[in-house]
Amino acid sequence: MLTRRELLTRGVSAGAVAALLPSCLRARRDDGAAVPQALVETGEWVNDVHSQLNRTHVLGVEQPTSLEALQVLVRRAAHERRAVSICGGRHAMGGQQFGTDTLLIDLSSFHGVTDFDAERGQVEAGAGTRWPELIADLIERQRDRAGAWGIVQKQTGADGLSLGGSLSANVHGRGLVHRPLVQDVEAFTLVDARGEALRCSRSENSELFTLAIGGYGLFGVITSVRLRLSPRRKLRRVVEIADVKGLADRFADRIAHGFLYGDFQYSTDVGSEGLLRTGVFSCYEPVPDDTPIPEGQRSLSRSDWLDLLELSHENRAEAFRRYAAHYVSTSGQIGWTDSNQLASYIADYHRELGARIAGLEGGTEMITELYVPRAELAGFLEAVRADIEAYDMNLIYGTVRLIERDDETVLAWARESWACVIFNLHTAHDAAALVVAAEHFRRLIERARERGGSYYLTYHRWATREQVLACHPRLPEFLTLKLQYDPEERFQSDWYRHHRALLAG
Repeated sequence: MLTRRELLTRGVSAGAVAALLPSCLRARRDDGAAVPQALVETGEWVNDVHSQLNRTHVLGVEQPTSLEALQVLVRRAAHERRAVSICGGRHAMGGQQFGTDTLLIDLSSFHGVTDFDAERGQVEAGAGTRWPELIADLIERQRDRAGAWGIVQKQTGADGLSLGGSLSANVHGRGLVHRPLVQDVEAFTLVDARGEALRCSRSENSELFTLAIGGYGLFGVITSVRLRLSPRRKLRRVVEIADVKGLADRFADRIAHGFLYGDFQYSTDVGSEGLLRTGVFSCYEPVPDDTPIPEGQRSLSRSDWLDLLELSHENRAEAFRRYAAHYVSTSGQIGWTDSNQLASYIADYHRELGARIAGLEGGTEMITELYVPRAELAGFLEAVRADIEAYDMNLIYGTVRLIERDDETVLAWARESWACVIFNLHTAHDAAALVVAAEHFRRLIERARERGGSYYLTYHRWATREQVLACHPRLPEFLTLKLQYDPEERFQSDWYRHHRALLAG
């Protein structure tokens, strides 16, 4: 006889599962309907991919393979009064995808394109689909089609995030005139706390649409996402070494000349004049689609990236010199709007670097992303530069991008059209080092806040109550609406529990 787990993952309905179980293993809901008997959970430890600072004990990990099987799991959790957490690529670093002693639902099996509308330029895919899979599928479907479609944007730095996770964090890329991902979402399907599948869009369940995008999995399980696409175009990379003074104007000039994407990778050479003042300014302009893509265009190999990461810890001056030299040498290269957004990412690279640098395997890079008015960018970076030198922050790498204002989601982090500045600090994992790291990140948030800026909620839980409320003034409203849609708090995470307690204090 098949086990209950096998029945669930094969998509057998709740009623069918109950009927197949021996009567001694059946329970009854209040309405008399049979419900599945609870699994005997042994527990499991999980962690995030990048920071590895969210080691969390969950009661079990379930990976349903159909919508019906997922609904069974959510209804079973409701019957057992068990909290549920939700994960995909496991890249979020603030504890959004894990909850201590929750049932963890892994959406990895909900992957692949289920519908492609070539006339409207839209695609529907499972929430567990990773971005490279989606890009490759779209390219293959349109291999012989003129006027092909491609994604508008994805998060930078890593590719293995799921569509559902990206939507839940309302991610953004390096677009020069883009809002966060909400701008590209046409609709999605969500299983709510009752186990009901709801279609959410700007016209259907519209409030839930604005809550679940950027809602960190607290309103239900997103099972599929429908994205708006844009024409797939060729781009030319234009690279120069620039100074942060006047950088906002340089971005504006690129936008005025039709460039679509761009960023500024600043120098992390602590102790040098170039620290946070000099950087590699790379932008991408459309070119005719018949522009040939030459063979043998330069790119960094996995080994090259490891060498740069090693230098970023040991010799930042040389790391910047090599990085800048490489990118300047690629100025003029041609790529596509979609595949050009893919990035090399080496998971757990500190384990490999630990063989080269003693003790490095005992830590990771911790990220924060801060937002400031574009006119304040140079002054903000100068203030941070002073802090880095005064407090001995172990800055490894970072970048500057742009974002346009998000006026749709409830917990919008892009409250204005801002400059986005990412800082990666190397952080050891012992208790004393984490206390120092928390102080560093709070100090960085304060530098943005004092200029009318904010920070991204996705990366850590180290902001003070005052900082949280100042930078995310709608969070209390968001938490109130959470309880209206999920009064039994079925969907939880350690991130949610932290902020619920922080704001109640």
